[in-house]
Amino acid sequence: MKKILLTSLLLAVVTIGTSAQSKKKTSGNPIFEGWYADPEAIVYDDQYWVFPTYSDEYDKQLHFDAFSSYDLVTWTKHPYVLQAADIRWARRAMWAPSVIHTNGKYYLFFGANDMHEGEVGGIGVAVSDKPEGPYKDAIGRPLINHVINGAQPIDQYVFRDDDGQYYMYYGGWGHCNVVRLSNDFRRVIPFDDGVSYKEITPENYVEGPFMLKRGGKYYFMWSEGGWGGPNYCVAYAISDSPFGPFKRIGKILQQDPEVATGAGHHSVIKGKGDDEYYIIYHRRPLSETHHNHRVTCIDRLTFDKDGLITPVKITFEGVKASRLK
Repeated sequence: MKKILLTSLLLAVVTIGTSAQSKKKTSGNPIFEGWYADPEAIVYDDQYWVFPTYSDEYDKQLHFDAFSSYDLVTWTKHPYVLQAADIRWARRAMWAPSVIHTNGKYYLFFGANDMHEGEVGGIGVAVSDKPEGPYKDAIGRPLINHVINGAQPIDQYVFRDDDGQYYMYYGGWGHCNVVRLSNDFRRVIPFDDGVSYKEITPENYVEGPFMLKRGGKYYFMWSEGGWGGPNYCVAYAISDSPFGPFKRIGKILQQDPEVATGAGHHSVIKGKGDDEYYIIYHRRPLSETHHNHRVTCIDRLTFDKDGLITPVKITFEGVKASRLK
């Protein structure tokens, strides 16, 4: 009798656990397990995708994983979508992917080697027939391999404007450049004035640029502070032009001593609703102090009646399920 009761109790516990998991109402934060940073989020058809940096020592950052979801709550891992073994010039510090789909292909831009002037490295581009890869080197060399206007060639974000023109914002070491890309992403092409690299660095800029166009306005965002510390954060500016000027308005994402520290290096995706936006970013759990112990999280991004970004409240709950179809 006791044996039967014990068995029944165990079955009840398993059933309750399974039922709770199947009825998960929010994404929770972090949205998937593992040390991941610098998340680039994008929508491909009816799926949300996140491509983050594998957060470890530089010499161990030799691959990228990707994650996909139909509802922002349940995520599927796609391991090793790109690895250093497939990029003959990359040897370490593969960082901050930026992804985009065009010409029937999927492109993944990345930084590699923590390049300094005179070294091989910088921003590369890989291509695949599927969003989950595998990705292969598109040009066999770095797309940008020099320090221009003081900007280390890392943390690139590729932006498609409404007229179909592709721009890439990039830069570390406190400087940000914008370049115009050829439609095949194989080269940087000059602007109409003959200049190829325009510096657009706003006040307090450190790294991690991102561009969002909403209501005809250009919302330029970037990370401030030290990436390994608690005060890492995100600020923004608004302009009528993709080239600025970008006058800093204020912070929109930062640590909460009750939730997590080092909240920064983000991206933004749009959901199905007319003004439904999500910010995907990394942060450091309160239980962690190591600079590489960073996790990927998601929260809502909202705007006030004047079009200004409302400061984000970082949460443990994350966001509710939202499907694109």
